Amino acid sequence: MAHALTKRVIMDPEAPNRSTRIINGKCSNVLNWDDVAYPWAYAKYKRMLANFWTPFEINMSQDVKQFPLLTEREQDAFLKIIGLLALLDSIQTDYAGRVADYITDSSINALMIMLAQQEVIHNHSYSYVLSSLVPKQKQDEVFEFWRNEPILRKRNDFVTNGYKAFAENPNVENLLKSIVYDVILEGLFFYSGFAFFYNLARNQKMVATSTMINYINRDEHIHVDLFAKIFKEVLNEYQEYNTPQLAEFVRETFVKAAELEIEWANYIIGNDIDGIDMYDLSAYIKFYANVRAHQLGFDRPFDGYRTNPLRWIKAYEEVDLGKSDFFEQKSRQYTKVNIDNGFDEL
Repeated sequence: MAHALTKRVIMDPEAPNRSTRIINGKCSNVLNWDDVAYPWAYAKYKRMLANFWTPFEINMSQDVKQFPLLTEREQDAFLKIIGLLALLDSIQTDYAGRVADYITDSSINALMIMLAQQEVIHNHSYSYVLSSLVPKQKQDEVFEFWRNEPILRKRNDFVTNGYKAFAENPNVENLLKSIVYDVILEGLFFYSGFAFFYNLARNQKMVATSTMINYINRDEHIHVDLFAKIFKEVLNEYQEYNTPQLAEFVRETFVKAAELEIEWANYIIGNDIDGIDMYDLSAYIKFYANVRAHQLGFDRPFDGYRTNPLRWIKAYEEVDLGKSDFFEQKSRQYTKVNIDNGFDEL
């Protein structure tokens, strides 16, 4: 029988400040960053803090002028992908909070709260983009798209049903499986949409929106890594769950997820968007399925697909916008900077 999860208490005066386990452990819930059980947590905290941004930083004036000049197909894909991202990040905000309830380490719990806050900012960014570009009626249509499109509904149900077992029966096995779905949501299901926006940017279209997408992409990369670390820590503390059955679940789930993402990409992008080849985009999705499964510590589900076939996209995925804005080539200054944050300047 799977180990049930115990919710974190608000305060436990009998427990140590330094937690004894990441889940089902003892911790006073007092956070002392100089005395944490998982040394990687503080580095992750500093990285997440350094990445802080808000949509208000992005000047949408050029995108407002350019949006009517996009082809009808580009406009349709643009709006539907924004609607998809808004749904996924809404789910993610809630899921992060539910997981945080069972994290019995104060430092990891703090990171989960920061993660949830970043997801709220992501959702705000989608509203910010839409309110800049289209009238209120069209905005409302975009936020309702997830209800009515069968292909989108199928892929979203895939993740939400994966989360549902954990929400209804919080135990170690369901937590581990839900993290697999989380890594798929944040580390795979966004990526054909990201490719669409980066393709616009490399053609000097909708650069402000693509800048915002890059900030979101950067955050999601950190979120995936955080959940992968939690996954591995849980498996380390409950090694009896590291079974061939779990490995097979991971393989099957990533294969199905890649199929759903490719189906969505064919529908929303197809061969109608200049600059994106569907063969390469499908290979890109399988490549990232391999990356994420390996990141969790399992075999890659697809033979081959060891290199990113969209070579041009690396310039957009890998740039660090913490110091400068890659797309608009201007400095991004923050008011709170000190010599201890690991950067010479921001």
